[in-house]
Amino acid sequence: MLERLTLRNERLLAEIVPQIGGGLARLDWLDGDQARPLLRGLPPDANDTPLPGQLACFPLLPWSNRMAPSGFAFEGERHVPAPNRAGEPCPIHGDGWQQPWRVAAHHDTSLTLSLDRRDAQPFAYTAELHYILDKDALVVELSVRNAGRSALPFGIGLHPWMPDPQAARLEAGANSVWMAGPDKLPLVRQDIPPEWRFDSPAPLPQDGVDNVFEGWHGAARITWPQRGLALEVQADMDYFILYVPPGRDFFCFEPVDHPINAHNLPGYPGLTVLAPGATLRRRCVFRGAAL
Repeated sequence: MLERLTLRNERLLAEIVPQIGGGLARLDWLDGDQARPLLRGLPPDANDTPLPGQLACFPLLPWSNRMAPSGFAFEGERHVPAPNRAGEPCPIHGDGWQQPWRVAAHHDTSLTLSLDRRDAQPFAYTAELHYILDKDALVVELSVRNAGRSALPFGIGLHPWMPDPQAARLEAGANSVWMAGPDKLPLVRQDIPPEWRFDSPAPLPQDGVDNVFEGWHGAARITWPQRGLALEVQADMDYFILYVPPGRDFFCFEPVDHPINAHNLPGYPGLTVLAPGATLRRRCVFRGAAL
């Protein structure tokens, strides 16, 4: 039986499934007796073990998105994480999203989860994940501690899934976008094309996008005028990944602190080199509103 832990206040309902990557099964806006999804939710009757990609959101650590199949070099040593998703040659999203998390504390409006990956390679780490309901907002705090014997570059992100891309409008300013090759790894950073600019509210590109945007100011707003709902995203991160697959009923706006394959870009942009015992912390707020 799938364990769903509930957080609830007057405005929001959240469900978390600790054993599925510590992920969020749903985040709903409460309008009287009606619960309206702010994130694409796992169906209430889904009792079989879901895949993380069926959830409303899951954490990304100790890095986000794809890394080159050849791994990365750091301080004269090469590290090669194994591929971890069927049909995908690149190791992707770290491994925290594929592990069961332990419940450390659970209250009506807050939940703390922990993860022990001290035996993992090449990233040995421990992590904590906090979910907190605060009025109209879900606050997500994620930390990772280097439990290995040597320093390594770490990164953090979140992978939320939003509903109804056809009717959504996005506002999220950025300075540039990384264009990718056939392997979905970044090739060149360039100016954002007009159809991908979201400095003011704009429809999503329905012909597809799966790219990382750089120079984000850490605030975004998604509105669904026909549904009468809005979702604000605030994070202490400088990048976001926008994933809008053509013809699907979802899209992803992913706050991340580094670009795709940052371990193989000059200077490891956005990544934080953690000495043994050092900790990286990030915070993201999902704030709902009725229009």
